[in-house]
Amino acid sequence: MSLNVLIAAGGTGGHVYPAIAIADAIKKARPDANILFAGTRAHMEWTTVPKAGYRISEVWVSGFHRTLTLKNLLFPLKLLVSLIQSLFIVLRFKPSVVLSCGGYVAGPVGWMGAKLGVPLFVQEQNSFPGVTNRMLAKHAKRVYTAFDDAKRYFPGADVILYGNPVRSHMAVASRPSALTSFSFDASRRTLLVMGGSGGSLRMNEAMEQNLASLHHDLGMNILWQCGPKYFPALAAKIDLGAYPNLRLLSYIDDISLAYAAADLVVSRSGAGSISELAVVGKPMILVPSPHVAGDHQTFNARSVADQGAAEILTDGDVVRELTPTVQRLLNDDLTLRNMSAAAKALAYPDAADHIASDILTTLRA
Repeated sequence: MSLNVLIAAGGTGGHVYPAIAIADAIKKARPDANILFAGTRAHMEWTTVPKAGYRISEVWVSGFHRTLTLKNLLFPLKLLVSLIQSLFIVLRFKPSVVLSCGGYVAGPVGWMGAKLGVPLFVQEQNSFPGVTNRMLAKHAKRVYTAFDDAKRYFPGADVILYGNPVRSHMAVASRPSALTSFSFDASRRTLLVMGGSGGSLRMNEAMEQNLASLHHDLGMNILWQCGPKYFPALAAKIDLGAYPNLRLLSYIDDISLAYAAADLVVSRSGAGSISELAVVGKPMILVPSPHVAGDHQTFNARSVADQGAAEILTDGDVVRELTPTVQRLLNDDLTLRNMSAAAKALAYPDAADHIASDILTTLRA
């Protein structure tokens, strides 16, 4: 019997990368599986999913803005069109299962699949679940969470804590080869700074204002992922010749090399980034974005910091506190080792395999 898997995930790497990891795990267990993604043309899944080797169908949908904006006038039309598109996708593809990994696209696709009798599974990445997955959970056969805190937001659902699936090539690179790949001085400590897959204006501002102290005064190698839309302006503004140990990058394709090179990571607290950093055991300085739904990045960061794996800087404090916090941690090897051990204790390196296995087992039952 053929296995057709429809996966809805979109918007950010936090939704898309776990979805791809689960798809890879399903293909490993069932090489004959037909996998189709549903996503939006305007977001990263439209290019990232095909690069991973999977087909993707378009659903025209966006969220309802919480502030007054003309864009909200299109919301009813987009919702209606997305439901019709989801109906046709389900009728054409005839999925054996629908998996929601979050993002606006998952709402109409997951709801339509469930209404047509297709078994629905939900994978939630965050400590505070998104609206879409909370809505879909009441129709789901199973909900997979990454943080134990998330369970209370799914009353009545069958919830299993499996962790967040991470990209399959995590923890492959060695530190010496990683440093060589970036042409870094191996005698220096390396700082990795990430503002999420799209970059962060506030994180970039903090790096601009702290760059001299981090590079010159602390003598660090610096990997700075600034985001594609911010890169041209930053590359034009910063005299890169004055910072020979800085690598300013719009996006890091092989993130495993960056992780292997890093002694300390400064990052937004998206669930995907946290899960990957836990797998590779990296000490973290987390800067939750205040511009995300439900303030879920703050919930994520607190869950990690409470276990001793991270320190938290608020969006308002990161410019002022970035260099002192980095300096204090790098001068305390015991704390760094303890943070690394705590991060590894939070890791779920086999999450994708467990989720794939549970889906396949449940379908056979």
